[in-house]
Amino acid sequence: MPVTIAIAIALSPVDLLAQKKKDKEEEKTAGIDAGQLSGLKWRSIGPAMTSGRVSDFAVNPENHSEWYVAVSSGNVWKTINNGTTFMPVFDKYGAYSTGVITMDPNNPHVLWLGTGENNHQRALGYGDGVYRSEDGGGSWTHMGLKESRQIGGIVVDPRDSDVVFVAAEGSAWGPGGERGLYKTMDGGKNWRKVLDISEQTGINNVVMDPVDPDVMYATSEQRRRHVFTKIGGGPESAVYRSTDGGENWDKIMKGLPKVHIGGMGIAVSPADRNVVYLIVEAADDKGGFFRSENRGASWEKMSDHHSSGQYYNEIICDPLDVDKVYSMETVSKITVDGGKTWTNLGNDNRHVDDHALWIDPDDTSHFLIGGDGGVYESFDGGKTYQFKPNLPVTQFYRVNVDNEEPFYNVYGGTQDNNTLMGPSMNKSSAGVTNEDWKAIKGGDGFWVAIDPEDPNIVYCESQYGNVNRYDRLSGEGISIKPRPRKGEETYKWNWNAPLIISHHSHTRIYMMANKLFRSDDRGDSWEVISEDLTSGVDRNSFPVMDRYWSWDAVRKDVSTSLWGTGVSLSESRLDEHLLYAGTDDGVISITEDGGKNWKQVKRFPGVPEYTYIRDLMADRFDVDVVYATFDNRKRDDFKPYILKSTDKGESWVSISSDLPENGTVHT
Repeated sequence: MPVTIAIAIALSPVDLLAQKKKDKEEEKTAGIDAGQLSGLKWRSIGPAMTSGRVSDFAVNPENHSEWYVAVSSGNVWKTINNGTTFMPVFDKYGAYSTGVITMDPNNPHVLWLGTGENNHQRALGYGDGVYRSEDGGGSWTHMGLKESRQIGGIVVDPRDSDVVFVAAEGSAWGPGGERGLYKTMDGGKNWRKVLDISEQTGINNVVMDPVDPDVMYATSEQRRRHVFTKIGGGPESAVYRSTDGGENWDKIMKGLPKVHIGGMGIAVSPADRNVVYLIVEAADDKGGFFRSENRGASWEKMSDHHSSGQYYNEIICDPLDVDKVYSMETVSKITVDGGKTWTNLGNDNRHVDDHALWIDPDDTSHFLIGGDGGVYESFDGGKTYQFKPNLPVTQFYRVNVDNEEPFYNVYGGTQDNNTLMGPSMNKSSAGVTNEDWKAIKGGDGFWVAIDPEDPNIVYCESQYGNVNRYDRLSGEGISIKPRPRKGEETYKWNWNAPLIISHHSHTRIYMMANKLFRSDDRGDSWEVISEDLTSGVDRNSFPVMDRYWSWDAVRKDVSTSLWGTGVSLSESRLDEHLLYAGTDDGVISITEDGGKNWKQVKRFPGVPEYTYIRDLMADRFDVDVVYATFDNRKRDDFKPYILKSTDKGESWVSISSDLPENGTVHT
């Protein structure tokens, strides 16, 4: 700084060294206040080349060029020119995850938004209730149901805009909260629960008869997801009907499977109000597609076709053809004979995993479809699609940067959209655009590590430890996943397995399954440097929803990692032999001799046992200090747990006392 330079000129060499040392000490201890950061502004570098998971659409019936996109992990976006441009309209509110957006049928400027995703997949965003906008998304008011966590559906009575129903699924990770079907008669000022199943089971669908809104249908879904398991159905899942505007409800199960039922999707045909469709996931392979021609009084199974209740099971009826129904799936399906037969909806050059569909009532060959890869539009019934490449809502599991000059690159592993890389900046006046980004590995992407001395060598992985060494110069990706040795049991990999490069050797890398692996030759060969570092507890030893579930429960453990896997990893910058490894079942293991010997810590002050070790970070300056964050969200605990150890993990203290109580954290 100028003042420091002026002083230095007047000092002797000895005094100058002392002054520099003092300046450095002051610099290390000086805090950063808000004023020093006020001039910094965020600069978007995307990417939107793959976009991200879309939950729902709301289209203005008076102007089909004006519509809204509810994004699973990216708030709400609005377009007034049919997707040529989008603007975010929900960035400043309480939840980033949205699942349902509904437009008031009497006023296109009035919108209802349900936060939290309406599914129970592994990577699931939660919300803080219901919001309302009266100015086309310009501003929003929180309308309650904060403890609903996930909202399944919202409908507005076309006769009276103050009458609104909200299907509150409740938390996927625990009981209680606000779950069930809620009704307001004063525009959201007050809510009354009109359909209550139990503290374990909420309502995931609510639909109205298009002719008589007093006739309504709802489905309940019993489900629970924890780190160690997932149960996708149960005896409390059922279908209900009301004929008095939602005041009273009756089960309508005649013709449906007698076994436990999982996720369901329900829709009333706009072409014939008597016809109601239901897609059902059920135990014993008894799921299927059902049709009622008497408003739900009885059901006929049309086919065995169904999809994954934890991620899809949304069906949409064609506005004009009573026999034509769409089913949102990995590759979405369509039936033109009432559900007897199904064919794939056109998917040419389009991303899979669909969640939302809007069909133009004036031209049913024209529709918008949204899923894990953003928004597409078709004008020919799904034969061809136009992608909307300007929604930068990609979900990143992990990000990292390299040391390339003059502009370093940013890397990230993404949900269902590859491992991506792009420059931090460039010489173009347009800035960083989609054309600057590149996919370097397919699938879901997770940890990325870049050789600090050769930025052309990148280690990137897809799910369950499938790691590649990618050479940017040649474009070649080589699988280097550690394989079991002869006679050794198969390794247990987490969906999101840790991968790091050593601070002490740029050719040394570490990976972790239930054991820890080290390679000193960039993955060409591996050494196992630990035995199993997990708790060794059987995940079936824990009750779920107050009971123990057998192997044949509805979709048990589907899309769930094997429990007892490595999820976090850190190497000391100051001691190459000091490593910390964390697991999804709450164990931190420490070695001070490069893996020859290990000590384990399984209990931590103030942290529930078996809590997921989200991240570990060995201190940069003090070899004895290490930090850990714990994530207990999947047991419905949203407290931030951040601990510090000053004795290499022997003892721990909490350092999270002044953080908000509702929110998980990452280091």
